[in-house]
Amino acid sequence: MRHVPKSRIMVSLAVSATALVALAGCSGASGSEGADGDATLTYAIWDQNQQPAMEKIAAAFTEEHPNVEVEIQLTPYKEYFTKLQTAVSGGAAADVFWMNGPNFQLYAGNGVLAPLDGDGIDPADYPEGLIDLYSYEGELYGAPKDFDTVALWYNTALFDAAGVEYPSADWTWDDLKSAAAKLSDPAAGVYGIAASQYGQENFYNSIAQAGGEVISADGTTTGYDSPEALAGIELWTDLIADGSSPTAQQMTDTNPEDFFLSGKLGMFQNGSWAAIAYADNPDIAETVNVAPLPAGATGNQSVIHGVANVANAKSEHLELAKEFAEFASSKAAADIQAATGTVIPAFNGTQQAWVDALPQYDLQVYIDALDTAVPYPVSKNTAAWTSIESEVLSQVWSGGVSAKDGLAQLAEQMQAALDAEAE
Repeated sequence: MRHVPKSRIMVSLAVSATALVALAGCSGASGSEGADGDATLTYAIWDQNQQPAMEKIAAAFTEEHPNVEVEIQLTPYKEYFTKLQTAVSGGAAADVFWMNGPNFQLYAGNGVLAPLDGDGIDPADYPEGLIDLYSYEGELYGAPKDFDTVALWYNTALFDAAGVEYPSADWTWDDLKSAAAKLSDPAAGVYGIAASQYGQENFYNSIAQAGGEVISADGTTTGYDSPEALAGIELWTDLIADGSSPTAQQMTDTNPEDFFLSGKLGMFQNGSWAAIAYADNPDIAETVNVAPLPAGATGNQSVIHGVANVANAKSEHLELAKEFAEFASSKAAADIQAATGTVIPAFNGTQQAWVDALPQYDLQVYIDALDTAVPYPVSKNTAAWTSIESEVLSQVWSGGVSAKDGLAQLAEQMQAALDAEAE
């Protein structure tokens, strides 16, 4: 697993505010300290691909703090937040752990996370959007570890076989649709693109590219009741209707990315986390490359998101936990991450090493996407509306309701959830 996209995040956003409120009275954490003063910090992560880099970062911290060991706790993403909620409720959460945007405000707002010291993190060292994402009521609670943007992966072998030119930086939605149609041969099980119901990889980007927004910047107002949002959604549902994408049912039966991994898909929009996974996959490593997203009416904006290191407010080694959270997001740690090619480090000036780690791909497109990137949509309790979003849009994707009617329904229900959240 890597960064799990928003479309798949909501499955794990089952964290309840009620359960988290009870945490204020919980104490203790899973760190330990021996009689000689040695300490062990626990560090919870969810990405197996990143574990080797995290182990190197932990070892580097121990070099600076010989009496401190850092124990990595790996939990697959689909169980990560369920396990975290249980651990925090029982006072046994890791001393330091990964946090994402959709869950952040819920945990920070319920006293689970410790604010980081002002002198430990210089906000100027990180993309502004990530500092904003992991700040709550004026204080920084998350040290940005990495960031991800979205780009268009394509299968060069399928493009060559169909005589279609590769995607380029000046591609538009019309170019995407035209190429997808030429690449598609449903009878042979080959499709131009996967129009999956994925927010972060697909429709969050296209809504922005049409000039719309999923949610207002202050997280209080839905953006789904606009013609721009409708255009961003219809880009994908039209691709399904045209036969240029597997159907919603096919993408339910088979993970959409698996079509791409098996050479049956010409294009697949994916985050920067995909680079290392594709490079390590012998089936596609030499037949794929990546290009910028195609542009809609207002450009080719990508959603930006990223993971942060946070410290457990109830850690038995709180000062050490905060120090490690900051170290694991420092330049030294970023250099380790970049060299492995696993993710784009958040620390400014360290990204080029990530690009250079996999020179066979045009990974600079992910860095260039920062220039026009739009924030990942979140609110105080993102789960309150992403569950509605998923349910309504699944009906739109399957054709059970029109995109226009579905978005009207989604906007009404989402706004009600946001209004209730504000009360």
